[in-house]
Amino acid sequence: MSELSRLTKMFEQNKISRRRFLSQVSALGLAAAVSPALLAGTAQASVPKKGGRFRIGITGGSTTDSMDPGTLTSNMNQNVNWQIRNNLVEIDHNFNAIPELAESWGASADAKKWTFKLRKGVEFHNGKTMTAEDVIFSINHHLSEESKSAAKGNLGSITNIKSDGKNEVVFELSGGSADFPFILGDYHLTICPAGTKGAEFEKGIGTGGYILDKWEPGVRAFSKRNPNYWKEGRAHFDEIETLSIVDTNARTNALKTGQIDYMDRVELKTVHLMKKMPGVKVHSTTGTAHYTIPMLVDQKPYGNNDVRTALKLAIDREALVKQILRGYGSVGNDHPIAPVQQYHAKDLEQRKYDPEKAKFHMKKAGMLDHVFNLHAADAAFAGAVDAAILIKEHAKKAGIKINVVREPDDGYWSNVWIKKEWCMCYWGGRPIEDMMFSVAYADGAPWNDTLWSNKKFNELLVAARAELDDVKRRKMYEDMQEICRNDSGTIVPMYNQMVEGSSDKLGHGPVSGHMAMDGMRTGRSEERRVGKECRSRWSPYH
Repeated sequence: MSELSRLTKMFEQNKISRRRFLSQVSALGLAAAVSPALLAGTAQASVPKKGGRFRIGITGGSTTDSMDPGTLTSNMNQNVNWQIRNNLVEIDHNFNAIPELAESWGASADAKKWTFKLRKGVEFHNGKTMTAEDVIFSINHHLSEESKSAAKGNLGSITNIKSDGKNEVVFELSGGSADFPFILGDYHLTICPAGTKGAEFEKGIGTGGYILDKWEPGVRAFSKRNPNYWKEGRAHFDEIETLSIVDTNARTNALKTGQIDYMDRVELKTVHLMKKMPGVKVHSTTGTAHYTIPMLVDQKPYGNNDVRTALKLAIDREALVKQILRGYGSVGNDHPIAPVQQYHAKDLEQRKYDPEKAKFHMKKAGMLDHVFNLHAADAAFAGAVDAAILIKEHAKKAGIKINVVREPDDGYWSNVWIKKEWCMCYWGGRPIEDMMFSVAYADGAPWNDTLWSNKKFNELLVAARAELDDVKRRKMYEDMQEICRNDSGTIVPMYNQMVEGSSDKLGHGPVSGHMAMDGMRTGRSEERRVGKECRSRWSPYH
């Protein structure tokens, strides 16, 4: 296939934008060979129409939400955070680390020293020009002793951050980190003005494509386009309204009736009906997302690995994928590394439903008479309560008794997760293995939601991070997945596709799969308006 044919095919499949297509064919001297009909036929869909209000209906919002980057826990404040702020590094739809506020970076031969050159002339919403001082402050915000930031676990190897002039930041690490730029793309590590503290974070001052105008935690956020936004081809809307609509039926009805332009977490039981709704499109993306059921191993009886193993064996994963995901996903194997990721352990034996073996382990632990409370709310994920009830039925065949405790959606992440002994949970995943393991499985990580600690696992985590030989590195990550599968307090029953709905008046470029809602960047990316009446980043949204 010729290069022109390849680019044309990608353009026709909406894998690259019109602008990128024209740029690349021009660079190759092939512009004259492009069919005018090709460009004319896709012009309306490819050229962003600026303006309008983009309205997002989103789940997961809570009245306890904050815009402090270190405390972002819900879909709502994560999404709003990326409307108004940027990172040094952006993770693209192909899971690559690309420059954002940093225009370039480089590392020492041992990957223990990383130097980032900053873009010049980028302004915060308050008119202040971003410098190295702001970057150093923003990263140190997560490293302070009092910080409870979930990003702390990813930053533990940093021994020093210093500036080399106003536009260069140097990170010194205790050990090599081959993937360090990816870490700086984490949604917690957005850049704020130096000196921001406490309630000042709620003002949302950043360098992003939108300026926060109103912020009502767990209710509504309203932002307006930044007229001085530095990033070309982004932030097409005049305004973005982000609404917390926890109830799935309410979000669906709001989209159907045109009250919102985009919603997350489509109800999979009725997705076939949504596909038939006039003016509505359904999007499904395979990425790193997965559903989990964490157990606090510091609480009895979950400290006993026979109990953990029994509960893992007592779940019919195939049934969950069929009945809860409706086929929009695949079975999990009790570790968080998705099949799309580079070091996924594809040869690791898949755990299967085995009631007899589950009963054996639970009897060995002496806990067959115990009643296990499983806390659930659909705030965890769409269908979480139904999934918990199914798991209860699966476990009955092993003689294991489960009591499903229905929790309120509001406050679920602050009152249940890492608070109650066993609960339903959702993870968007991370683009690289080190980030996922460091934030949720490493000893002492703030978001280690089982409080699990395994010496061998933690040793491998440090070693793999610094290992530059790909063959050796792969073996380490595969071993870590096996340790998680066999020992951790986390049940990972399924990897889920991200299924979302939008108005058909929205267009978009390639969609990221490393988090929900286009990597949580709906509104600030390449989304765009394609129809006349859309009030809604898809074209006018990324």
